[in-house]
Amino acid sequence: MATINTLARPYAKAAFEFAESANKLDAWSGMLAVAGAVVSDAAFAYRVRNPALTGERKAEDLLMVCEGVVDAEFGNFIRTLAEHDRLPLIPVIAELYEQNKAEHDRSIDVQVESAFELNDDQQKTLATALSKRLDRTVTPHVTINPALIGGVLIRAGDLVIDGSVRGKLAKLAEALKS
Repeated sequence: MATINTLARPYAKAAFEFAESANKLDAWSGMLAVAGAVVSDAAFAYRVRNPALTGERKAEDLLMVCEGVVDAEFGNFIRTLAEHDRLPLIPVIAELYEQNKAEHDRSIDVQVESAFELNDDQQKTLATALSKRLDRTVTPHVTINPALIGGVLIRAGDLVIDGSVRGKLAKLAEALKS
């Protein structure tokens, strides 16, 4: 996995820098998402990995499928990826691009696990508190996990805040063992 990210990172950075300079961050985000979805398709993934096809042919096939969605600059980006046999990296490039875009926009997606469903007011209060703590615009994605017993478990990038009853019981059990 680290090798794939290492290979994809310079392309994601170049795409982000171009899109930022051209004031097309959202457009490139959409084009990368579409191209990533196409390349992730099993049949197309097989075609992209076919050594009998030239890079130029693979790029033209991808651009034909994405016709009407991508612009000329993005087409050049796809051709460059194909020339270096990097088309299979597009989903990873899209993911890294989105990370760069989130950093630029000072926003972050936060995964929230809750023992019970959170109403809109609770979600807004949680998002406001996390926005202040993280100094970013927070978009919470809430999932229900009854195994938490009560409370919430929050994951924001590398930060994990365990305010669940299960987590507190685990800490108590650990303290009693020592």
